[in-house]
Amino acid sequence: MKKPQWGAKNLKREHNVVRLRLDAGFFFERAVRSLDRHRYDKALKYFRLAVEKEPDNPVNLCNLAGILSEMGHFEESNEVLQRVLEQVDPDLSECWFYMANNAANMDDFDTAEDHLIRYLEEEPGGEFAQEAVEMLDMLAYELGRPPRKPEHKPKKEWLRRHEEARIQLESGRFLQATDTLEKLVAEYPDFSAARNNLALAYYYTGELDKAKKVIGEVLEEDPSNLHALCNLAVLAQHNGEREDRDKLVTTLKKWLPYHMEHTYKLGTTMGILGEHDIAYQLFRRILKLEKDPQASLCHYVAAAAFNTKRFLEARKYWRMAKDLDPSSKVPAFFLNQMDSWKGAPPPHLPTVSYHYQLPFEEQFSQLGQQVEKIPEQIKQNPLIRSSFFWALNHGDFDTKVQVIQVLEWIADRETEEVLKNFLMRKEEEDELKRMTLYVLKRIGAEVPFRAILEGREVMIHPSELSQEMPSWLENWERVLECCLAGMSGQYESAHMNDAQVIWADFLRQNHPSLPEIRKVEGWAAALEYVVAKLHGLSLTQKSVARKHEVSSSTVGRHVRLIEQACNVKGNSQFSWRSP
Repeated sequence: MKKPQWGAKNLKREHNVVRLRLDAGFFFERAVRSLDRHRYDKALKYFRLAVEKEPDNPVNLCNLAGILSEMGHFEESNEVLQRVLEQVDPDLSECWFYMANNAANMDDFDTAEDHLIRYLEEEPGGEFAQEAVEMLDMLAYELGRPPRKPEHKPKKEWLRRHEEARIQLESGRFLQATDTLEKLVAEYPDFSAARNNLALAYYYTGELDKAKKVIGEVLEEDPSNLHALCNLAVLAQHNGEREDRDKLVTTLKKWLPYHMEHTYKLGTTMGILGEHDIAYQLFRRILKLEKDPQASLCHYVAAAAFNTKRFLEARKYWRMAKDLDPSSKVPAFFLNQMDSWKGAPPPHLPTVSYHYQLPFEEQFSQLGQQVEKIPEQIKQNPLIRSSFFWALNHGDFDTKVQVIQVLEWIADRETEEVLKNFLMRKEEEDELKRMTLYVLKRIGAEVPFRAILEGREVMIHPSELSQEMPSWLENWERVLECCLAGMSGQYESAHMNDAQVIWADFLRQNHPSLPEIRKVEGWAAALEYVVAKLHGLSLTQKSVARKHEVSSSTVGRHVRLIEQACNVKGNSQFSWRSP
């Protein structure tokens, strides 16, 4: 893998003489060029020079071992791989697999078997695990005895914790991941993978300064750490630091990843940075190498193809994704969108996200069409959870309003912590924080609350909650309470939940120009009638008006406003508008 140094100066011209930087990256590029021309002797020479420049770089050493093996120098190749394991990176377990192949090529089957067993014990689910098992069967045949089986050793405790944190990140439990990774990094400060994931956790939770600090620490020790460089580039783009972002993109474009994991990381990063053509080439390369590609990989290629105006290719890969994952809504959604986008001028076409999930707006829309299942879907679907948590930290004002309202329906410990952290973010608007206080009160969160309001940190006790909430919320909350009290004992829980969802959507659609509330009971009666009509229940405006002691005309006027704002239709055809 090419390992250019972040922060390296450009070539300088002095007195018309070009000064070349003869670093490891330079020699690596020469080696790859020689390989493309099948000049293995020259490639070997350049790989040796790259190792001389960066003797502690495991990737350069693995490249050297690889070309030695290709040229039949199996013993020397294994000496290089042994050096990696003993002196450079003891956790680079794939070296055992490479050494097994070299030993087998030298007809040293017993040693090859030992190396394969070691690899499978270190990485039972590793990239080469299936090949290693097949190779053990072949060696057993050559040795004339049953194949040996690896011992299933428990995963090292620190690796187990890191895997746990990675799963937490993927499932949208960013605060839990942050806590796990902070403790892991404190105990194992040299564990760069954990520090890179900690930087991601900080980024997801909006702690951008902390994220940048952790990335800087990784690059200080390892200036060529690909994950850190990618994370720094994404952070620079997010912060609008165009010059730094462009320098990092120039650096990353020179990389030729050696490991599949690095290729995935670089491809995803290039997509996020808008370098879609490079992302397309990288993901296509992975797809060619993968024996059993996942639907998500086909989506990555399709997204990159669409973003580079390769529309026929995009359609082909989304069809592949649909065949591989017929239960997923994602490929079908984008295939349908391609039909609706057909004929649109290129400037009006959207940029497709590389995340293998529906766009945030579409998730909102589809949730609204199954309103009674909203809390369950959000709680159980990690992609939806992570989308909402991400949008709370990085969306615009209107999106954050919607997310704050939705988080009230989740109401678990993680949600409570996310909302409490949101109160302490200096850059967020006070109105959003006051809405957050309202939601925290509704879900019964533990008080008092710490918040930064009007530029100063305050502690808000229960008696002070009402005065810190937006003034308009108090009367609107009383409407919902009045409606639910009137429905209690006469309606099912699904009906009560619909009332809350419709009312929240009505507030969202009309905020900040909400109608004046002259009488709480009039709006409560209208909301009850809308819910009853939604479910086809027998209830007239006259009877619900009489129940709440208001006039039928008042109820009718409010009903029209609610139905118009929320696009509510009778007989369970409630359609929640896309944000």
